[in-house]
Amino acid sequence: MTRDEHDDARELIALGEDLLDAQQAWLRAHLDECEACRHYAEAAKGVVSTLRSLPLAADSRLVRATQMRVRFHASRLREARERMWLVGMACLGVGLSATLTVPLLWRLFAWMGEWAGVSTLVWQAGFAFFFIAPTLVVGVLLLARGTHLTNDGERSRQWR
Repeated sequence: MTRDEHDDARELIALGEDLLDAQQAWLRAHLDECEACRHYAEAAKGVVSTLRSLPLAADSRLVRATQMRVRFHASRLREARERMWLVGMACLGVGLSATLTVPLLWRLFAWMGEWAGVSTLVWQAGFAFFFIAPTLVVGVLLLARGTHLTNDGERSRQWR
């Protein structure tokens, strides 16, 4: 089944003012030639203007429910923004702490490796484990908490 130009014109009329320049030009040219589509466009314009002229009032329960949802969503966004600020400050603290302590720990491990008489590869592996293990443990704990437990301790299937 193929579409004809009348179906295309009706579809463009239904879109209203959200048309590209080329579409508007084609529609104007088609409406100049086609009386049926021109009547359709006039009727659609009449329906839209009638609908826009009708007063629209929401009852008080709908308004209160909408306000409550908007306030709830705004508080959730505010909490998320505060949490992200804390996460940013924590990342800054961790970065500064790592910058200051890594060189000291490297020297400590080198000294302990020499004192214990182990090879360079052994004390470097120990340093890498000591440096990476806490991050892995915390990541696993946060991941487990986020995917399986909510604040109430109940089981959850969604990421929180």
